[in-house]
Order: sequence, then C-alpha cells, then structure tokens
Amino acid sequence: MLLTEEVAQSFARQWIAAWNSHDLAAIMAMYSKDIRFYSPYIIKLEMNAEGVITSKEELEKYFGKALGIYTDLHFGLQQVLTGADSVVIYYKSVANRMAAEMMELDESGKISLVKAHYHG
Repeated sequence: MLLTEEVAQSFARQWIAAWNSHDLAAIMAMYSKDIRFYSPYIIKLEMNAEGVITSKEELEKYFGKALGIYTDLHFGLQQVLTGADSVVIYYKSVANRMAAEMMELDESGKISLVKAHYHG
C-alpha cells in the first residue's frame, strides 16, 4: 500500500484520536488480525519476556492492561514520517515521554507490524 503524505497524516490523526478516546474497540479496529507488535512496554507490563505480541487477542489484552494502568493517557502528535508502505508516528506519550512507532500497513490499511521506541 503506497502511502501519500495526506493519507499518512490522516492515519496518524485517527490513531492518536483512538488512543486519546480510551476506546479499546476503536484502537483495535486499526490493527490487522495478522499483527507483529514489538515494544519494551510488553516486557515492562509483564505480558511476556520477549517484547513481542503476534496475535490480535493478546494485543487487545496488552492494550486493555495499558489503558487500565495509564488512566490519564493522552498522546500528543509531534511528527508523521511517510514510507512506501509504512508510517512513523512521533508523539508525546505517557509521562511526557517521547515515543516513535514505525507501523507497516497491510493492503486494507490496517496496522500489521509495529516497532515502538521510547526516550528515557
């Protein structure tokens, strides 16, 4: 899926809005059933020791746990970088920590791969 700057910006705003709404169903609707999700928070929140989730069901549990812990979660969009079939969303995360997530999108525009990175 070739991403234009306009599509990437719209996608990023939709992703940020879903998280800021704390609506788990809206968040999950953006992810493919064939997901690979890498994050150090997977380890931090004791989901597994590898830091990777490969099923949508486990991803929903992880996100639900995160929303339950970070009840004041609010993301602030800083920058959107566009690739051929991916986007990098740079944003202010919990506790004002800067984060960047590289997301590959499948043919239907759903997120199929995430590599999340955090400062500090």
